[in-house]
This record gives sequence, structure tokens and C-alpha cells, in this order.
Amino acid sequence: MEITETSTDGLKRTLKVVVGADEIGRRFDERLGEIKDRVQLKGFRKGKVPVPHLKKVYGRSLMAEVLQETVKETSSKALADRNERPAMQPSVSLPENEEEIEKVLSGQADLAYSMTFEVLPQIDIVDLKSLKLERLVADVDPEAVDKAVSDLAERAISFSPAEDHAAGDGDRVKIDFVGKIDGEAFEGGTAEDAEIVIGQGGFIPGFEEGLKGSKPGEERTVEANFPDDYPVDTLKGKTASFDVKVKEVATPQKPAIDDELAKSFGAESLDKLKELVGEQIKREYDQASRMKLKRELLDALEKAHDFELPPSLVDGEFEAIWRQYQQNLAQAGKSAEDEEKSEEETKAEYRKIAERRVRLGLLIGEIAEKNKVTVSQDEMRRALMEQARRFPGQEKMVYEYYEKTPGALAELRGPLFEDKVVDLVLEQADPPEKKVPKEELFQQAEAAVEA
Repeated sequence: MEITETSTDGLKRTLKVVVGADEIGRRFDERLGEIKDRVQLKGFRKGKVPVPHLKKVYGRSLMAEVLQETVKETSSKALADRNERPAMQPSVSLPENEEEIEKVLSGQADLAYSMTFEVLPQIDIVDLKSLKLERLVADVDPEAVDKAVSDLAERAISFSPAEDHAAGDGDRVKIDFVGKIDGEAFEGGTAEDAEIVIGQGGFIPGFEEGLKGSKPGEERTVEANFPDDYPVDTLKGKTASFDVKVKEVATPQKPAIDDELAKSFGAESLDKLKELVGEQIKREYDQASRMKLKRELLDALEKAHDFELPPSLVDGEFEAIWRQYQQNLAQAGKSAEDEEKSEEETKAEYRKIAERRVRLGLLIGEIAEKNKVTVSQDEMRRALMEQARRFPGQEKMVYEYYEKTPGALAELRGPLFEDKVVDLVLEQADPPEKKVPKEELFQQAEAAVEA
């Protein structure tokens, strides 16, 4: 096999590969030998078909298989021999001249083909200790814990029926109702024993207001308006009247914040519940801090490195982003003309995003390779178990999805791999801590997510 570099343009390479006719012939004879003992043709016993006859019957199709396999093997070997790191699968061009192809197929000429590809750029990673980062931290104050425990108590509210009580904010009413528009009942506008807590905003505007002051056994008509963005087209912006029968009014009974409340949530005492709540709040603070710090880290990595990007990777990333953008527009019932920016401006903006993603992806891959970062099978199993636990009762279906869907496990592995590299960089950069109020912490974390 002869390999010649015929073109170099930035990261783009073109190689010419020549495989001699004698090598092609040897491979063909091997392939013929593989099928010789299995072939059975009319007039011959199994395994006794003469080789010349085999060549006459199967020669052309076998040679096509041999050439296909030869191109696959030799192209991979050409890249390995040259220590090339292709950004994507190389594009292979076979001879277009029919006469030349016939000579190759008949074993009278060498196989010559060209392969074009882009290589990954040379990346020199900066000293990760030099990255200027800052880890925001916030203290969990007693007021935050008390507020969270109070919220738990709100969730544990029970309701007691009140015979002669006029419904107000916070009360729960049980009703039957029939909704009508222009005097005609509409689909989905009728219900029995519907329970509504007044003031929670669980119904269309005006409905809960219209129930205030009602008592058990009362019948009244309530008017309410469907919003202009209501998901059912036939009801958008319409005013409806509801014939309502009030069957029960119940008042809220908020439990005392004590050891009994704690036990209802699985804690042995109120102090233990507060301890557990404080730990949960701390985890939320830490998660917000990491989101902000990760964004800062990725920004710092991008700023510290400048190298040529393989156009094919950028194009592929941009096309994926653009498809998602168009799908989002379609789902919202919009077109590019409805946006504030022109299509050209939007494309330019998304291309920059694609370039950033590719640059960061290459950087993360390079850091991982230099530091031998991998995702173990145990880590993948734990991630898959966590994913399955998100769908109680459907765990088997989740496992089957990841077993049968190509690329699904890679999507699960990607975030794990990225987080391990981020942890490694943070360990080396060792960012100092800066205490901030929790409001500032969450504000900066939210800004990082939006960015």
C-alpha cells in the first residue's frame, strides 16, 4: 500500500492510497476460499464446484465485496500509520472512469482512491492553575430554614368541612358545574365534585373570585374569561358562564410546627427536621454555586485558547442548533419573520454559539485525554439507575430504551464526562471562595444558565 499526501489546506488533508493488484488478488483468493466449501450449484456436489466456475458465477460480486473491505481497512490503516486524528469520517473517492473500474474489478489494475478529511487541531492547554475563577458561597441562615419548614407545614394543611361558612381565600370548595358559551355547553366545561382552593389560581381568571362568599347548598352563576393564549383554540379569549352548585366549603387547618409535624415527614424531631432541611438548602446553594462557577470556567477556557476549528464540526453543530431553532418556532406557531432579528443576524449569532461549543468540546476532550479522564462502567450504571428512578413504575421501559436506542447511552455519558473534566480543572485551579447573600448567588446562577 502506498500513501501520498496530495493536498493540505489548513486542517484539510487529501491522501491518495494505492493498493497493488497483487494484494487485491490475494484478498480475492482468500475470499473465494472462504465460500468454496459452502457453495452448492446445480450439477455439482457441495464444496466441489471448480474454482474457474466459481469465479465465473461469483467473481464480480466477490471482487466488489473485496474492494469495499479493502478500502475500509486500508483507509483506517493509512490514518493510523500517519497518526492522523480526523475530525469526522473521511470522504473516500473511488475512480470514476468506467474503464479503470473494470480493470480493477478484473484484477488487471491497482486500486487507487483518494480520501479527504479534516484533522483535529493541535491544542496546547494552558496551565489550569492560572485560570482566574471565583467560587461563590452563601450561608444557610436560620430564617431560611424556618421559612422552608413553614412551607412544609403549608403542604401538610388539611381541610375541615364548615357547614355555615362563606368561602374565602384559602378555603376549599367542592362543586358541580356546567360551563356554557353563548348558552351552549362546551366540551370539557362540565365537572362533578371538583375541588378548588380559592386563591391558588388553579382555574381560569374570574372563576375563583366568583366562588367567594358561597356556602354549602348554594347555586350561582359565575362568569370567567379564557385567556387569549389558552391552549384550546375554540376557547381562546371567550367569556363563559358556569352554573355552579356548591356541595361543600372546607376551611384549612395548618398543623403546628412541632415534633409531630417532623414525624409526618419522616424525621424523629423538629430539630432533626430543621437539620435535614438545612442540609437540603445547602445542597441547593452548592448547586447554584457550581452552575455559576462552571459557566465562568468554560468562559475562561475559551478565552485562554485560540486555535483553528474544523469547519465540518462547526457546520454540523450549527445545523443541529438551527434545526432546533426552527422546530421551536414551528411549535410556537411562528416563522423567522416574526422574530426581532433578521434571519442572517440569527444565523450569525447561532454560528458563534456553534463555534463556542466545538471549541469547548475539543478543549474538554484534550484535557481529558492528557489527564486520562474516563467514565467507568460503574458510573454509567449509577447514572442509568438515577435516570430510571426519575420514572417510578417505568424503570424497565427506561432500561429498554437505553439498550435499544442508538446514541442514548452516549447522551447519558456526555454530561458525566464533562462534569469529571470540570471537577479536574476546578481541583487544579483551586478557586478562592467569596461569600455573598443567597439572593446574589441565585441571581448569578440564573444569569449563567440563561447565558
